[in-house]
Amino acid sequence: MSLNVNRYKCGYCGACVGVCPAGALELIETWVEVDNTCTSCGICAKICPVGALEVK
Repeated sequence: MSLNVNRYKCGYCGACVGVCPAGALELIETWVEVDNTCTSCGICAKICPVGALEVK
């Protein structure tokens, strides 16, 4: 599984960054970057207010 970020939907609020238990998300200027420590747990996708994150 992997985490996909829809950059067109993302409002760059940073809510996902704060809830990631692996610390795998980082807000960089105008996008959210996912590093290789992501466990695809889906917590960030559940908290995203605009549905920009999806675990596939």
